[in-house]
Amino acid sequence: MCSERSKASKPSKRAASRRARKADAREFSAGGVVVRGEQLVAIVPTRRAADGSRVLALPKGHVDPGESPIEAAVREVREETGIVAEPVCELGESRYWYRRGGRTIGKSVAFFLFSFVEGDTDDHDDEVEEVRWIGLHEAGNTLSHAAEREMAALALAYLEKDQ
Repeated sequence: MCSERSKASKPSKRAASRRARKADAREFSAGGVVVRGEQLVAIVPTRRAADGSRVLALPKGHVDPGESPIEAAVREVREETGIVAEPVCELGESRYWYRRGGRTIGKSVAFFLFSFVEGDTDDHDDEVEEVRWIGLHEAGNTLSHAAEREMAALALAYLEKDQ
């Protein structure tokens, strides 16, 4: 683990238990904070937010059967961004729930810190509208989801600690 998880990324056992009871289904995903210098890669998925707005997010996706979370994160980073990246460490896990088709879905996402190796951001899959590099410091204000802003902050803290 790169650093200790903050309280916001891991709900209390009581809150997690309440949400688990409410969820009609569970989803498990993995993703990454890919760093190149003082930038991280972000995606604009083709799927819009509930209000129709565009989302700026970290690459992530479902863990396939027989796949570990880190394997899924490596695959999702490559598919969604066109980038080959080297895993550095696990950042933490975000847990939340959302509604889809009248059902409550409980979701857990394991996030990993990655170091850029190579690739072309134009080589992304069709689930992504745009891939862009943003400053690590600005990610806390520009990523759409609080849990992902927190993962970017954890990555930044880890990288600054190493300097």
